[in-house]
Amino acid sequence: MLILIIASACLAGATFVLGQVVTAPERDRRALVRRAAAYGAVRIHDGREERQSLRDRVFVPAVSKLARLMLRVNRRDSVELVQQRLLAAGLGHISPNSFLAVKGFLAGAGAFFGIILWIGTGSGMAFLMLIGLVAAGYIAPGYIVGLRARGRRDRVQAGLPDALDLLAVSVEAGLGFDAAISKLIDHMEGPLIDEFGLALSEMRVGESRQDALKKLSARVDSSELSAFVRAIIQADQLGISLGRILRVQAVDSRLKRQAAAEERAMKAPIKMLFPTVVFIFPAMFIVVLGPALIGLKGLFNF
Repeated sequence: MLILIIASACLAGATFVLGQVVTAPERDRRALVRRAAAYGAVRIHDGREERQSLRDRVFVPAVSKLARLMLRVNRRDSVELVQQRLLAAGLGHISPNSFLAVKGFLAGAGAFFGIILWIGTGSGMAFLMLIGLVAAGYIAPGYIVGLRARGRRDRVQAGLPDALDLLAVSVEAGLGFDAAISKLIDHMEGPLIDEFGLALSEMRVGESRQDALKKLSARVDSSELSAFVRAIIQADQLGISLGRILRVQAVDSRLKRQAAAEERAMKAPIKMLFPTVVFIFPAMFIVVLGPALIGLKGLFNF
């Protein structure tokens, strides 16, 4: 019965957290629409204090306090560092305070259920499970974000050569760099194109090209993209033709992608060795040696 209660509570908590994460972009969009609709409006107060919503009165202060607590627990973390990790994983719609609060909530939930289990059983295994639940609740969000960031970085590196080819062709056809990026956004899609779109939006609102490209390189932890950004910045400073630089960067990125694919292909036989030894060899031994063992058993019985 206790296990059923704990499982139900864990399922409810996971469903709530998942719902918050999934609906965060839509809630942010609605909040922006409401703020845009109310922009410039004059609000006349009748002397009575406006009552805040439950979210503003309870959830927002609780999230802020829990986030500050998690920053005290791990001094090496900061809001800027957490924001950078979320951007690298493509989770820019999640605020750093919300992410830290989720880590603290999951760690607290793990501690709560672990204590209940420990009190109910009183065994040393339950105490070890308590520690494991707390550690899992604290580490799991960061681990998931890290996995998403690595997967997104791999997709960015895979799409970089094709994007550079299209940029080189557009620039050589007479388009400017900003117009080439706009053409790239219209004809391609993926995480790299999303990052280029964000950089183009920053340049259109008045930010310099160098600063926008540096932010692009900081958001994506990719050596090929960093090399591309450095080459573009140097070309702007020295007055070198962008078409030639883009063509060289595209060829170099394509060669690196080919070398990475060959490296993964060479590692594949070694990775296949372990499941072969663990799962295939025992079955082969049973098929080959089984009849012989049965024959030996009959011989000894005779």
